[in-house]
Amino acid sequence: MVADMFRFFSLFVVMFAAVAASPAAEVFVEAESFDDHGGWNLDTQFIQQMGSPYLIAHGLGNPIADASTTASVPENGTYHVWVRTIDWVARWGAKPSPGQFKLLINGKPLENTLGTEGASWSWQNGGEVSLRAGQVELELHDLTGFDGRCDCIYLTTDADGKPPTDEVELAAWRREQLHLPKEPQTKGPYDLVVIGGGYAGMGSAISAARMGCRVALVQDRPVLGGNGSSEVRVWAMGNIRRGKYPRIGEIIEEFADKASKSPGTYEEFGDALKEQVVRAEPNIDLLLNHHATAVEMDGSKIVAVSAMDTRSGGEVKIIGDYFVDCTGHGWVGHWAKADLDMTDAGRMGMSNMWAWDELDSPTSFPETPWALDLNMEDFPYPRDHHGQWFWESGFDKDAIGGAEAIRDWNLRAVYGAFNAMKNGDGAEDHKSAVLTWVAFVGGPRESRRLMGDVVLTEEDIVSKRDFPDGCVPSTWSIDLHYPKKEYADKFPDNPFISVAVHDRRVDKSYGYPVPYRCFYSRNIDNLFMAGRDISVTHQALGTVRVMKTCGMMGEVVGKAASLCALNDCSPRDVYEKHLGDLLALLELPGKARRSTPSDEIMIPDDALPLAGPNGPPTGHNPAKLEGTVVDDSRAVLTGKWTDGTGLKGYVGDGYRYASGKSDATAEFTLPPPKTGNYELRYFTKAHANRSSNTKITVTQGDWKRTYELDQQTPREADWTVVGTISARVGVPVQVLVDCKTANGTVHIDAISLVEMSVEKSSKKSVEAK
Repeated sequence: MVADMFRFFSLFVVMFAAVAASPAAEVFVEAESFDDHGGWNLDTQFIQQMGSPYLIAHGLGNPIADASTTASVPENGTYHVWVRTIDWVARWGAKPSPGQFKLLINGKPLENTLGTEGASWSWQNGGEVSLRAGQVELELHDLTGFDGRCDCIYLTTDADGKPPTDEVELAAWRREQLHLPKEPQTKGPYDLVVIGGGYAGMGSAISAARMGCRVALVQDRPVLGGNGSSEVRVWAMGNIRRGKYPRIGEIIEEFADKASKSPGTYEEFGDALKEQVVRAEPNIDLLLNHHATAVEMDGSKIVAVSAMDTRSGGEVKIIGDYFVDCTGHGWVGHWAKADLDMTDAGRMGMSNMWAWDELDSPTSFPETPWALDLNMEDFPYPRDHHGQWFWESGFDKDAIGGAEAIRDWNLRAVYGAFNAMKNGDGAEDHKSAVLTWVAFVGGPRESRRLMGDVVLTEEDIVSKRDFPDGCVPSTWSIDLHYPKKEYADKFPDNPFISVAVHDRRVDKSYGYPVPYRCFYSRNIDNLFMAGRDISVTHQALGTVRVMKTCGMMGEVVGKAASLCALNDCSPRDVYEKHLGDLLALLELPGKARRSTPSDEIMIPDDALPLAGPNGPPTGHNPAKLEGTVVDDSRAVLTGKWTDGTGLKGYVGDGYRYASGKSDATAEFTLPPPKTGNYELRYFTKAHANRSSNTKITVTQGDWKRTYELDQQTPREADWTVVGTISARVGVPVQVLVDCKTANGTVHIDAISLVEMSVEKSSKKSVEAK
């Protein structure tokens, strides 16, 4: 009897010990993997800083639709719930927490409100819930519409089972919870792996693919375009198709936005068109929603890039022969230990633009005590219903590690400004105002720059230093941003309004040819770069950083990569051994293509016509006009003339104008094609501020005559007849436009000689006095 009792007691102890030693039941769910995101947005901007993508409730003050998913509960029990989140204004001591939300399990909210603790990402206790084994429904329920955030959710039956907080431990723990395989899926090998799907990345991928390379294009967002997508809405600047190689830019023209404002509308940025152009290339594998995380090296060469699927956490290893860093922040170069630089002081910031509208009836907007405390005088009025590029902060802040804080400061500024308009001293004038859009994806301007064999300087550009490999035309001014003093007093440590300081000594028509040697790393053997992380100084970045210019860099890189693949050589070798071949490729139409780098190049019938050194005409094409036409771009100018395009119907790319009573002159030289009688036509658009007595002197050899031109009175035609001339072949006709006696603005566009025997429309013209 005693022996039986002892055996029973021993068995009980063993069973109890086994139960006590059994692991706790767990449920782990990444927020980004929810089946339905509802109104929540996927934010992938700060994976390198906080370890993961996350969902953000960006509702502009209106609570958004719930995100929902299902998960499998392994056993019955009481589960302790942990949610990784952040009180996103706590780092500044602001209160109350704006990003509050609830976690609902099987339709019932947990007791604790989330998004209310922690100035940095951390685990917040959601409470306890009793669950039965089987499927359970999880919902993220936004309470405010002001950017609540959820990274992941962890349920455990272990009362002491709080997940790790250490960055390294958390990453390993997360992998374990996701049951990720030890070895990632592999893709490739590719001739070229492009990391970053903005204009530079798209230009690189399309150009390389059309030259026969097999390409992987890796983009961490669901759309292409980067700052030029509907998520950020910076209109694409920089003139294309001009300079030494006017074919450069033809690829960019296929997908560039047509925005009329910055920020423009969602539709103007053409996300679908960008994806369509890329997917039309059979040589491109497009990996949207994939974030590069690391590189694998073999000596001074990259052999693979690791990337994570931002929706599932799955990993992929992308193998390639050549790589191009189009990340903007120079991430690939950083991981590969490429030589790089980043300006310590005077660095430009990040913009988050916004838009508002006015309805037919009054609207309300929640008070935002946690936002920046602003009055109407503390910010520039958002005219035309939008907050433009100059809503910018983060000057000299940590552009990499502090990127989320910079974005969030911008959000506090925007919400604070709109609160002033709706609830503050602007309320009387904005009763029907409504906030329609705020970018939650930031538009950064400057961080790391990867060093190449040439580090382009401001002096190189303004002195027009001629490099043998100069190719990409940079036409934007040297445009550097600084805090605007007028609005910096209230927040001197973190101003949020910028001013652009322009050095306009860049030829915006022809452009400065940026050398190819700025587009590859000087110490990583197979790394190209395109975009704002190329090899330039801080000052030179001011002109090359705009999107169409960055896209043209990609076009050059793609063609260079095809030569690397063809010749099994390095990017440096392309300059040292194959520069002539590269320059020849740059003469090809953007739509030229071949199946492999060794195949014959085919030119399709729909290739664009070759533009000139000053670009394709945006007005009347001089080559298609009657007679001998000389555009104002070919005139010899003295004094101050200003470029203009506002009055349509001009010839070429625009016109110029100068003040009356000034010392400005313009001299045109027209060669008569043969001896005969000609009309001298002056192309001009009438305007009320124009001169009515513009002095024009015409000479040929010893013959000279002065005319007076009325530029105020409207005319049917885009031109007027100055007078007639009996011209002799071989003796040029000189036309001098003088502003000294003009009683208004003097306008110059184009001048032509039209042989009178073939004149067809002189009856419609009005002879000048």
